[in-house]
Amino acid sequence: QVRLVESGGGLVQPGGSLRLSCAASGRIRSYNVAAWYRQAPGKQRELVARRTAVGVTNYSDSVKGRFTISRDNAKNTVYLQMNSLKPEDTGVYYCNADITSILGQRYLEVWGQGTLVTVSS
Repeated sequence: QVRLVESGGGLVQPGGSLRLSCAASGRIRSYNVAAWYRQAPGKQRELVARRTAVGVTNYSDSVKGRFTISRDNAKNTVYLQMNSLKPEDTGVYYCNADITSILGQRYLEVWGQGTLVTVSS
């Protein structure tokens, strides 16, 4: 069984920065695809950033140039660096991944529990 655990959320002022982490529990071989989604109050969950196994990234227009998704294979962790934060970035951020375990088993659409980011003065 593979699980994802997010951390790094919190309260930050507009213009500030946060780095979210998404750590995989259990022994994994690789993240095939990793992504960050967010859900603002009263809105649907939306894709924020996505990264393939070979490093191709894409971002929503609303965060392009401000957010960066990256991966540390040695730590089995995916990050979301968020800079120049705006109040409209407020929401619960979820990690989502397609993972291959150390035994070669593929886990599709694994979700973390979410971490709350609040951007407010």
